[in-house]
Amino acid sequence: MPPADSPDSALAPPSSRRDANAATIEKGSSLSRDAWLRLRKNALAMASLCFLVGIVLVSFLLPLVPGIPDPNATHPELQSLGAFSRATTAEGQSIFYLLGSDPLGRDVFSRILYGGRMSLAVGFLATFVSLTIGMIYGAVSGFAGGRIDSAMMRFVDILYALPFMIIVIILTTYFGNQLWLLFVCIGAVEWLTMSRIVRGQVLSLKRQEFIDAARSLGLSQSRILFRHIIPNTLGPVVVYTTLTVPAVMRLEAILSFLGLGVQPPDASWGSLIKEGADLMSSDPGLLIYPAAVFGATLFSLNFLGDGLRDALDPKSSKD
Repeated sequence: MPPADSPDSALAPPSSRRDANAATIEKGSSLSRDAWLRLRKNALAMASLCFLVGIVLVSFLLPLVPGIPDPNATHPELQSLGAFSRATTAEGQSIFYLLGSDPLGRDVFSRILYGGRMSLAVGFLATFVSLTIGMIYGAVSGFAGGRIDSAMMRFVDILYALPFMIIVIILTTYFGNQLWLLFVCIGAVEWLTMSRIVRGQVLSLKRQEFIDAARSLGLSQSRILFRHIIPNTLGPVVVYTTLTVPAVMRLEAILSFLGLGVQPPDASWGSLIKEGADLMSSDPGLLIYPAAVFGATLFSLNFLGDGLRDALDPKSSKD
């Protein structure tokens, strides 16, 4: 068959010319697919994504495997054993300590796994709460504009100025060390920056032509906001979300380190680091193991955030 642009193609049947022209048309691609293809080219971001998926699966699924010791089971006769140790309890139970045991005879490896459950749950759930509040608050503020926008942003400024740690201490003293209080305290501050980011995006988007077209069709203000404006802010929101998760996890670790977070016998990576720091001179492994896992997780989240930023906004890439 002659090429579509050759002189002989004019003599070909119409159906043949249509088939030849269709073959030269490239298949379209969505923005999300283009972003995924760009992300796949970032080796560091993909390695970070694989590590994060692995640490989530290990933390939440591996403790369900039979043979993993109870993280809160104490065996004083098996205290402070080294890594790769196998010992028998007073009840005749044989236990293999992959990363050794702490001064109470608890398995360090299983406590890191269960601590990962707590830290990751706090990181992702508190981020989801702050993401929801921040997106709605910032979108409404930017879309309303005028005095409403000014009043809502001044409220954000007031919350920024409040001493967060003092508020946590007061709430902890009044309500006690409750896990739900940890989510409330973290969620009360982490949505502030998200609301500012979304507000800036909405201020830019609401002047675009497609919003004028939506208004001309008679769509309601709420439909325009939630169906047309907010979905177009997801690019920066996704990037900032990957940076909010490590910030929340660091905040939880600081609170646990100060004794205001997860309480014994439960554990998080922050409380494990606190316990390891107290015994660093006698058993440095109690500090090194949870700190290494915690640090690697934070680095992976930051590297993934950088990769998503470049994938969603190629103009910001340095390549």
